[in-house]
Amino acid sequence: MKIAVIGSTMMDVVSYVDKVPEAGETRESQGFHIAGGGKGANQAVAAAKLGADVLFVTSVGDDLFGRACRKNYEACGIDTRYVMTAKDMPNGVASIFVEASGQNRIVITKGANNALTPQRLREAEAAIASCGLIVLQLEIPLETVYAAIEMGRAHGIPVLLNPAPAVCDLDIAMACQCDFFVPNETELSVLTGCPTGTEEEIRQAAGLLVEKGLKNVIVTMGGQGSLWLSADGVQKVAASRVKAVDSTGAGDSYIGCFAETWGRTGDIQQAMRRASRYAALSVTHPGTQDSYADREEFAKYLVQNNE
Repeated sequence: MKIAVIGSTMMDVVSYVDKVPEAGETRESQGFHIAGGGKGANQAVAAAKLGADVLFVTSVGDDLFGRACRKNYEACGIDTRYVMTAKDMPNGVASIFVEASGQNRIVITKGANNALTPQRLREAEAAIASCGLIVLQLEIPLETVYAAIEMGRAHGIPVLLNPAPAVCDLDIAMACQCDFFVPNETELSVLTGCPTGTEEEIRQAAGLLVEKGLKNVIVTMGGQGSLWLSADGVQKVAASRVKAVDSTGAGDSYIGCFAETWGRTGDIQQAMRRASRYAALSVTHPGTQDSYADREEFAKYLVQNNE
């Protein structure tokens, strides 16, 4: 099954710090790293590294970063026919601070991602129509996300929406047309206005979305695992216990692995289990896409950990 990832391209500019500076404070970093990022790109790369056939529909900048991102996608074996260059626009950039605990803080500049309009999306419709799954996030214009959901419905293609970064004005009626809705606990709180500090609060908040008509709500909870809620009930998948070095992009690695596994097996629980293990492995290495294991490395990790 071919997977269409429609989403953002960023260049990650990462500083590793013992503590994020306070207002007006200057601190020295312990390391610096530049690499490809963006939620759409991360998910596309993760799925491709695991062996999925990936079509990536995105907009890159007319600059050095944009060219480097395109080259990276080609090296990962991604179908880049619709990696579109936005003339005279800079590539998207994510400024990331990673603390010693592994926690991160991110500021994004969307740049060329704003050029991925519904009109540009339609240029890729014939290629998207041949895919078996569409994967979306919210770092591109909302109207493009909605157009992609409608395109999926028109062609009978299942749609996975990762509502990140969360926006309060997301049209829930549009989200209800998706087959999978995959927020983390923070995004779930923003979308529902409910507290999500405990697992019980997460269950209650996600349950509200199911009551509104969302088919499969999968909430990623970091080290606490993930919850799947549907009209049939609630199921939990535990996370692997690892020492986190850098959590940047862990949620995207989960989505990429889930898409690859579900696309291959059609089994939601198996996809959740593998995605949880893959995300856990990613946080044990610095970087975002650089931290994603390929198929052979992931298989070795599962064997070593009796998974």
